[in-house]
Amino acid sequence: MGRRLVLGDIRVQEVVRGDGRLEYTVMDAIGDIYETPDRYLRTLTVGTARTYAYLLVDHLRWLRFEGLTIESVKFFDLERYMGAVGAEVAGPFGRPWRPDREPYGQSALEVAAACLKGLYLFQAKRGVNLDLAKILNGSRLPSTADRRRSFLGHTLTLMPANPLTPRKTVRRRHPKMLPDGAQRELPGTLRWARDRMIVQWLGDGGFRIGEVCGFHLVDLHLREGAACGECTSPHVHICHRERNPNRSRVKVKDPWKLERGVITGGTIRRVSPAMIHTYFEYMTTQYPADAPHGMLVVQLHGPRAGEPLSTAAARGMLRRAGIRLDLGHILPKEFRHTFTSTVLDKAGGKSMIAKEAGGWRSAAMVDEVYGHVDVHDPTFVAALERTWGK
Repeated sequence: MGRRLVLGDIRVQEVVRGDGRLEYTVMDAIGDIYETPDRYLRTLTVGTARTYAYLLVDHLRWLRFEGLTIESVKFFDLERYMGAVGAEVAGPFGRPWRPDREPYGQSALEVAAACLKGLYLFQAKRGVNLDLAKILNGSRLPSTADRRRSFLGHTLTLMPANPLTPRKTVRRRHPKMLPDGAQRELPGTLRWARDRMIVQWLGDGGFRIGEVCGFHLVDLHLREGAACGECTSPHVHICHRERNPNRSRVKVKDPWKLERGVITGGTIRRVSPAMIHTYFEYMTTQYPADAPHGMLVVQLHGPRAGEPLSTAAARGMLRRAGIRLDLGHILPKEFRHTFTSTVLDKAGGKSMIAKEAGGWRSAAMVDEVYGHVDVHDPTFVAALERTWGK
């Protein structure tokens, strides 16, 4: 069974196996599968395969436009492609490749570079285009950050490098926060305890929406002194699973295991008393006692009542609630941005604390995204006024 996700004359095809596993492949207009991309995508996890499939569709369309194939493409052609998909205006490589869409940003270009390197190195294992693979399979000296991340950093000699990756420009980003009063007003407009729980958990835990919709009941250790022995306070274990019935997946893939009904490992995050309160309200009033899947957030009505709630349904609930309050479209990631910014402020700017509280992969990322000064902060304004001689 499959579902077509059309993009021009080359498309992504989603395939559902008999055991519920999802796979993604790339097909042309007449239904023929691109063999090398298909084999490459099968080596990846589901989430990565889906992202890479769309990137490969764009790349294959460009190759066809240029009269090239994945067997004949050269490194210079890949450089031209990376320049074309990231271009905002016509430049040395001609017009932008995506004139009807936004050009790739820094993060998308980095992911595209990793995707292309993986594809052509995979192809080289079959003896095709070895010269290109030799250029792509380079190395570099380890940086200070590499050594810090390594357990034995002093022994590092070389690190893999990708010549397609664009030079990273460090810049301050300004993520979109929740509208003023949203977190306070949203619960009052939500009819169901489930939805109030989702809002509370997003706001107090800084979770991604895929994490909330991906929780299983065994992941929740909401009492003091849980059997896992990894945290004495109430907490949750965020565990990456590929086969959740609602297709929700956790971004971070920390190892975890289930032994004798007790989860250990994963990413551990503490929970607030308000989160526990909304959980028990939901579980005692609305959670179906006969749910066979063991997942936390479920559909409450309709033909799929009792089945796990999808991330799309949760996003829709937040969007409708925001419109009812004249707050515009509320996005789940706005809760995470607001949570991290608040923790960073309360912690006196210590990005390591915000990193642990929000489950970020590095304190440097927290500092880059949230560590800038608010231009409306009274201290900032006072400093400017003193500088101006007021």
